[in-house]
Amino acid sequence: MTDDRFTRLRTIQARAYDRAPAIRTIFDATGLRPEQLHNTADLARLPVFKKEAMIEQQRLIPPYGGFLAADPGDIERVFVSPGPINEPQLRSEDDAFGFGAAFAAAGIGKGDMVLNTWSYHLVPAGLLLDEGLRSTGAAVIPAGTGGSEMQAKLVRDLGVTCICAATAYFVTLAETLEQTGHELPRDWRVTSAFLGGEFGDWMGKRRRLEARYGIRTFSVYATADFGLIGFERTGVEGYEIHPDRIVQICDPLNGQPLPLGEPGEIVVSTLRPGWPLIRFGTGDVAIARELHADGSVARISMLQGRVGQSVKAREIFIYPRQLEDLVIAVPGIQRAQASISREGHRDCVTLRLALQDGIDAADVTEPAQMKFRELSRLKADHVEIVGATELTPEAPLVRDLRQ
Repeated sequence: MTDDRFTRLRTIQARAYDRAPAIRTIFDATGLRPEQLHNTADLARLPVFKKEAMIEQQRLIPPYGGFLAADPGDIERVFVSPGPINEPQLRSEDDAFGFGAAFAAAGIGKGDMVLNTWSYHLVPAGLLLDEGLRSTGAAVIPAGTGGSEMQAKLVRDLGVTCICAATAYFVTLAETLEQTGHELPRDWRVTSAFLGGEFGDWMGKRRRLEARYGIRTFSVYATADFGLIGFERTGVEGYEIHPDRIVQICDPLNGQPLPLGEPGEIVVSTLRPGWPLIRFGTGDVAIARELHADGSVARISMLQGRVGQSVKAREIFIYPRQLEDLVIAVPGIQRAQASISREGHRDCVTLRLALQDGIDAADVTEPAQMKFRELSRLKADHVEIVGATELTPEAPLVRDLRQ
């Protein structure tokens, strides 16, 4: 399998070298040619292209940063993730970016009624999960985000057997049903839940949810850039890597692959011909648990954290550039910071603003909230006005206060 993957990688990258200027630049900077990629040692000669760099790259070379290796007419959808980052889905990609295989591995199929609470708006999560679920024969309720009372009612009325949700939102739905007099698990048909990951003792939390609600839980490792990267196998810890992804766990400073057991950044090269990202640094940290013969990673641990400056809240990344754009867009703000904390089961976003002299807080609070939501797709739960000395140029623009 590994030889075949590198044969495909060479073919894909040779085509991309001719059609995608960003790919050509990556290879030319090292003197390497696509036909020289025979194993992960060759691959490691290329620099890691950080996810945060894609935002600036697409600003410089709109709309796809020079990475598109297909005709524009071959694009079926364009997802726009916070940043913003534009991510094309091509007509030839009929596997829902790998999600069909993940749901099949979890035993989802014909006869299942699935409530999909992931967003269908701009970001890929809702639509790709929808496609993957329907490819197994399951029926899907495209609920999207919000409206927990209505969605909890749908769980009961439509006999939902599987819920796809962020972990915190799954808890919200279950507690909403219990608050309306239902006893769980007696009063629902839910037997499984596809949950979004959290840092910390997430597996312990999943085990407690399984015991409390009479379900089994499963998850995947996926990003908007690639779709599915890894998925769970029953009884095996961590994520098995999708065969169309070549994964390395790398030192976040020098980009070199690390041995088994050492935490590092997840770096992915894909076998998607039209969107051929290579040595793409996701910013996520994990440990390699198992390797292929060629040195690429066959299985990774659950996520250990993040590198870089971006922070994930409610399954959406917040980037420092968004706070910089907020300051530019809203007159009267000298500096802005987003702080992420945990309130109960929910990520809480606090927007902290240092104002210019003579500016009334009432004049900027609402415009700042609106602009932050436009830039990040997240609603700030609180806005704090702080002194300029609290938000010095050395202060991080995004703070993660969760334990």
